[in-house]
Parts: sequence; structure tokens; C-alpha cells
Amino acid sequence: MTGFKALLLREQDRKVSSAIETLDTDQLSDGEVLVRISHSTLNYKDGMVLNGLGRLVRTYPHVPGVDFAGVVETSSSPDWRAGDPVILTGWRVGEWHWGGYAQYARVKAEWLVRLPEGMTAARAMAIGTAGFTSMLAVMALERQGLKPGDGDVLVTGAAGGVGSVAVALLARLGHRVIAATGRPETHDYLTGLGAAGFVDRAELAQPVTRPLQAERWAGAIDSVGSTTLATLLTQLKSRASAAACGLAGGNDLPASVIPFLLRGVNLLGIDSVLSPLPERQIAWRRLAAELDPALIDGMIETIGLDQLPEYAHRILKGQVRGRIVVDVNA
Repeated sequence: MTGFKALLLREQDRKVSSAIETLDTDQLSDGEVLVRISHSTLNYKDGMVLNGLGRLVRTYPHVPGVDFAGVVETSSSPDWRAGDPVILTGWRVGEWHWGGYAQYARVKAEWLVRLPEGMTAARAMAIGTAGFTSMLAVMALERQGLKPGDGDVLVTGAAGGVGSVAVALLARLGHRVIAATGRPETHDYLTGLGAAGFVDRAELAQPVTRPLQAERWAGAIDSVGSTTLATLLTQLKSRASAAACGLAGGNDLPASVIPFLLRGVNLLGIDSVLSPLPERQIAWRRLAAELDPALIDGMIETIGLDQLPEYAHRILKGQVRGRIVVDVNA
């Protein structure tokens, strides 16, 4: 096979640099399935990897990109045949294994999910890990009993990737969604996704001074962490739940146990990386059925591999709205 294009990271003196290089499929990781990639996406974690933060990548050179969509080129697994449309999210791809910022990837057969009927690869990557995580968070809240009509549901980091899809999903399911954001210029965008009201993120980011505040939220999806998560826990209604799925504001949790003891609230951890296959299949089927394609298209900004370093800086600074889709062939 002729060479293919990839964004390759190299490390020297603990500094990470990136360049588009030509690779050969013989250089790819072990696995039963070779996928010809058409699209990837940019998540917050990708921004960290491209900037060499968090020591998420231990071995260089490295191809980042935690998500990709494409078609099977070759397969030694009976589960997949050439031409099958597939999605991959998680499994430490883009961290421990070479990822989706390339025109080809070789992975284990059990890491792949079939692209749902009627969903394009570009739309799948507009959803990506961020949207998949949002769906897992919604499913976790539903398992704890959250129903439309229970009250306001808070989404923090609402204009980001996880938050945008969470707002759209919850609104589509009939919930009254309150979006927390520090960017007033995104209010029209979030209203279009279904947000019914707004909270300034600065209000939630204040240090917790009282173990309980007035009950406000029937549920919450939080991608911020730190004081934001600690504050919303004090505002959950009795027996309500918060799904924690991000740390854009920090990985600490300066919280009290009082909300758990006196209101019986629940803090639900969302792990999209190692989510088991049956849960993945349900989540992707629901995403295909419950997300309006027009709303997905309205979230998308499409870039090429050469623009990733710039956008990796922007996503870490909170300067990205919605979802960034990467066309690896652009």
C-alpha cells in the first residue's frame, strides 16, 4: 500500500511537537482490523495530548486522536468485513495506541461499533467521545429515576462539546434544561439546542461556604469538576443525581458529604473510555434516533489535520463552541 498522511507527535527534551508526515501501514499498531479513516474529531483530551499535558502519552512518536470513523479496509476477525462502516471511541486509542489523526488505523475488532443506519461518518464525529459521553450521562441519570417534568436539569460547560450534546439530548427527551456558561455570546446557540435558561458559570465556581443551598436541580451533567461540581451538589434536590464526566475546571472536588447524608443525592461517575460494548451499542443507537441531524450540523466546524495544533490550544482555553470535526483527507 502506498503511504498515507498522519499527524505525528514527537517529543524532545520533554517538549512535544507535531507535523504531518507520510507513514506506512506496517508502522501501525497490532490489531485484527485495518480501518480507512474519513473523519475524526477534537476533544478536550486531544487538546491535552497535542500540547503534551498530563503525560497521557508515554511513548513517542505517536499518532493522536481518540475518535475516528471510516470503513473497514481489511479484517481477520469474523465480526467485520471490508466495507463495513465503523466508529471507534475510547479504549486508550490516541493515548496508548495510535489514533484517528491519520488516514488509516489498525485496532482490535472488539473496539469497534457499527455506524448506525442513517448516520454519516461526519455526523458521528460531530458527536464523538463528547456526545457519546453525554449519552452515557443521560442514561445514568435515567437509571437513577430522572424523568421529564421532575424539574430543571443543569448542564455545566454547556457550550463545549459534552455540554452542547447534553443540552440537545435532554431537551429532545422533554427535560427543562438550564445551561451554565460564561460566554453570553453562546446563548442564542444554546437556545437553539433547547436550553430554557442560563446560569453564569462564575456563580457556580465560587468556593462552597455552606454545605447545603436551596434545592434547584432535578439532575445535572457536569463536565467542569472542582468547585463547580461541589457547588451544584449543594443545590441538588432530594434524591437527585449529578453525572460527572469532565474536569475542565480542575480535578479536585472541595465538597462536603452533607448533601449525600441529608438529601441522599447521588454522584455518578461516567467512564466513556472503557464502556462495555453492549452499553456502547445502546448509546449509539439512541444518539442516532434522538439527536436531530440538523442540530448536529449546526454544532459542526470542520478542519483539516494541519489546523489541529491551533485548535488544540483553543479548546484548552475554552474558545471552541460546539464540535470540531476533522476531515483527515482535506
